[in-house]
Amino acid sequence: MQTMAQPPEPQPEDRPEPSPTPPPVLAEIIDHKREEVERAKREVSLKDLEIEVAQAEPPRNFFAAVTNRRAKGTTAVIAEIKRRSPSAGWIRPEYEQDGFEPEVIARAYSQAGASAISCLTDEKFFGGHLSFIQRVKAACDLPVLRKDFVIDPYQLWEARAAGADAVLLIAECLNERQIIDMLILGRQLQLTTLLEVHSMENLLRVRPHVGFPHAGYNLLGINNRDLTTMTTDLAHTTRLLDLVDDPSVLVSESGIKTPADLARLRDAGVNIALVGEHLMREADPGAALAAMLAPNES
Repeated sequence: MQTMAQPPEPQPEDRPEPSPTPPPVLAEIIDHKREEVERAKREVSLKDLEIEVAQAEPPRNFFAAVTNRRAKGTTAVIAEIKRRSPSAGWIRPEYEQDGFEPEVIARAYSQAGASAISCLTDEKFFGGHLSFIQRVKAACDLPVLRKDFVIDPYQLWEARAAGADAVLLIAECLNERQIIDMLILGRQLQLTTLLEVHSMENLLRVRPHVGFPHAGYNLLGINNRDLTTMTTDLAHTTRLLDLVDDPSVLVSESGIKTPADLARLRDAGVNIALVGEHLMREADPGAALAAMLAPNES
């Protein structure tokens, strides 16, 4: 009896690349984000976003704002606007109330010496909103990063249409093919991409793609927060530094609170830092940033 021919084994390039397995807190956020993105697609089509982007003003140059060295012994700070987080809850009681004004904080950050602004746009877990980006940009001349959990190219179009100058890509949320595709799309949309890793394993995974497809549009971030314990350790950046090919594009994130922390990073060769929760805990985030940057002026 003649047997039926078996279908050929799929070649490696035909198999879908597995996505990394995120820690539980991140997995919950990603699951919700998938639903959120699908809902957004039903409300605003990709074609509509493309039309908006075609009519939009060019982005501000986020990459240049944080990498152009002004003076030796200074740090470029990306100051963050963040109302809450899964680990901290509402950072200050007043942030929970209606009437939150991100533009007031943005203006204070700009006057205090920030090089750029990071703005949380995730609503459920961080209390942000996409509309915050335009409000921040109207209040100051600094370039603005959309900080969110990007899992779909649609969100890059959405960010560009909303006025963002840069987007965050978290390696723990994306497989290698998704990262490459989004780096290419980000360049096409003239968006700087901050490619963030939390672990050595993910740093090794994304390392070949830092600077792709154009070196002037890609930053590498090392987040000092352990996603399993949610604790921060500033030494995490310095421990991984030997694996970073170009420290001039490296951004240290999370757990940065004092001028001494910035000096410690500078001594290791890291001259860009993203600072958020520490500043947002203060009654006057702008004054807190000015105090942190005061040694930059000495």
